[in-house]
Amino acid sequence: MNEIKMVDLHGQYLKIKNEVDLAIQHVIDSTAFIRGADVREFQDELSTYLGVKHCIACGNGTDALQVAMMALELKPGDEVITAPFTFIATVEVIRLLGLKPVFVDVRPDTFNLDPEQLEQALTERTRAIVPVHLFGQCADMEAIMEFAQINDLYIIEDNAQALGADFLSSDGSKQKAGTIGHLGTTSFFPSKNLGAFGDGGALFTNDESFGKRAASLVNHGMQKRYYYDHVGVNSRLDTLQAAILRVKLQHLDDYHRLRQGAASWYDTTLSDIEGLQTPVRSPFTTHIFHQYTLQIEASRRDKLKQYLQEKGVPSQVYYPVPLHLQRAYADLGYQEGSLPVSEELGNSVLSLPMHTEMEQDQLAYISDHIQQFFKA
Repeated sequence: MNEIKMVDLHGQYLKIKNEVDLAIQHVIDSTAFIRGADVREFQDELSTYLGVKHCIACGNGTDALQVAMMALELKPGDEVITAPFTFIATVEVIRLLGLKPVFVDVRPDTFNLDPEQLEQALTERTRAIVPVHLFGQCADMEAIMEFAQINDLYIIEDNAQALGADFLSSDGSKQKAGTIGHLGTTSFFPSKNLGAFGDGGALFTNDESFGKRAASLVNHGMQKRYYYDHVGVNSRLDTLQAAILRVKLQHLDDYHRLRQGAASWYDTTLSDIEGLQTPVRSPFTTHIFHQYTLQIEASRRDKLKQYLQEKGVPSQVYYPVPLHLQRAYADLGYQEGSLPVSEELGNSVLSLPMHTEMEQDQLAYISDHIQQFFKA
């Protein structure tokens, strides 16, 4: 059996090596390393894949979130509602822009923002909501959009972990994650489902004015060269990364199917274990399994992690300390017990190896050892 990895980027590369190498060589030959043709073509191809009018590539997923908020012209002191059980970038950019993050708890089954808690977080300063599509499936966008429309709020979807997932509305319509709100953002960090060979990100929108402004903001606020309409930033996806992403975008749906196949194996072999909860799927979204995350009794989670490590199986805790309890955000006034679901998840979740190169003997080895742990 080959070594088990949390993410096997090298194995994935070997399967598309010729395509990727040719794409890289083409960029080198062109010497158009910044804003080359592959960037424009990747933006067009990703727009088509998502079914959205505008796609603006940028330097990374964190920048994508920041530029989205800048495009909405949010002002210092405005409040932005989001969830604390996620990566720091979601909240980091809110503070960097002088905005105030307001946290609501997540659902205990799907780990996504709980729409039923939005009302209690609403104030006269609330301007936007940032739902995070965590681990590969959508938050309840129908309920969130309804609340936003009633209260005249913007929606920015943090779609760094669910690019390509489908949201299924109650009327039967289908939209890609990240294309439902006013703006969506994503990351092309190498371990993402669509990952570059370095940093990268993108914003997408169906709104003409937001799209035009975002395209200017990522390039120093320019629309015409040397004419600056906005105070912008320098956040560009370089041409080499765009060329690689163009290749990988063609394989993205196959990557999802491979991840879903591995998830099905885990489900079948682990779902009957007492004291362990396999991932819950929401009925209104597909799940593309950026992570396969278990919930385990808090007293046993770390013991299982250590046991798996001894057996050569990596695992990871995302996220051990929710954002409202992080030292950098202590001035917001949240205390332990403020958001109990997120706090409990920090003590009970454990993510298993999940990637496109999972082999049958590896999956069997992992599930067999988890079963043995719980039988002991």
